[in-house]
Amino acid sequence: MTSLPSLRAEKTPSRSAKDLVFRIFMFAGIGIALGSLATLLANVIIEGAPRLNLDLVTSMPSARPRRAGIQSAIFGSLWVVLTTAAISLPTGIGAAIYLEEFARRDRWYNRLIELNVQNLAAVPSVVFGILGLAFIKRGPLGLGSTVITASLVLSMLVLPTVVIVSREAIRAVPDSFRQGSLALGATKWETVRHQVLPNAFPGILTGTILSVSRALGESAPLLMLGALTFITFNPTGLDSQYTVLPIQIFSYISSAKQEFRPLAAASIVVLLAVLLALNAVAIFLRNKYQKRW
Repeated sequence: MTSLPSLRAEKTPSRSAKDLVFRIFMFAGIGIALGSLATLLANVIIEGAPRLNLDLVTSMPSARPRRAGIQSAIFGSLWVVLTTAAISLPTGIGAAIYLEEFARRDRWYNRLIELNVQNLAAVPSVVFGILGLAFIKRGPLGLGSTVITASLVLSMLVLPTVVIVSREAIRAVPDSFRQGSLALGATKWETVRHQVLPNAFPGILTGTILSVSRALGESAPLLMLGALTFITFNPTGLDSQYTVLPIQIFSYISSAKQEFRPLAAASIVVLLAVLLALNAVAIFLRNKYQKRW
C-alpha cells in the first residue's frame, strides 16, 4: 500500500506544472492588457500634444479647429457631476444605513429593495438613458435637455453602486463597536452616528468618489437624452442647456474634418487627468481617515 507522503510527492510535480502554466497565462494576459492600454495612452498623448495648452480650456467650441476649445464642456461636466453627487450620495448612504442597521430582514419590502439594488447595479447605462428619455426629459416630468435631467439620470446610474459600496463599508465595522456602545446606554442612532459611521467613513468616501467619477465619464445615457454637442456658453443653472466632456469628445472625433482629431485627443487627455485626480483624491482621503480612526 502506498503511503500518504509518497502520494503527495507524486502530485506535487503536476500541481507545480499547472501553477506555472496558470501564472504564465495570467501574466501574459496582464501584460497584453497593460501594453494595449499604454499604446492607446501614448497614441492619444502624442496626437493631442499640439493642442494641450491653456487655449484648450479657455476657448469655446467652434467650427474652426484652431479656435475650438472645451470650456463649455468642462463647466457643463462640473454642473452635472456636482448635482449628481448632491442627489445620489445622501440618498445612497442613507439607504445603506437603513438597510444595514435598521431594516428587518423578514419584511418583504426590505427584501424587495435589496433585490432591486443588486439588479440595478448590473443594468447597462444606456437603459437608464432610455428610462430618462421616457419619463424625465419627456413624459410626466418633461424637464427637457437640461442639467437637472442629466443629473437625475446619472444619479439613478450610480445610486446602486453607492448603496452597495456604503453597505460593505458599514458591514466591515466590527460588531463589538456596536455592542459596546449599546451596553453603555447609547441608542441605536447614537451608535450608528458616533461609532459605525466614523469607522466606515473611509470606505464610504472612497466608493462614493469612484462612483461619481464613473458618472463623469459616462456618455451613453446622455446621448440617449439628446445632449447638445455644440454649445458656446456655460450653464447658468439647473434648467440650463449643457454639454459634457464625453459628448464634446464624441462630437470632435466624429467630425469629418481631420483637424479636429488632435483636439479630440487633447480633450481625452483632460478627461483622463480629471478622472485620475478624482481617484487620487479618493485614495488620499481613505488613507488619511484610516490613520485618524
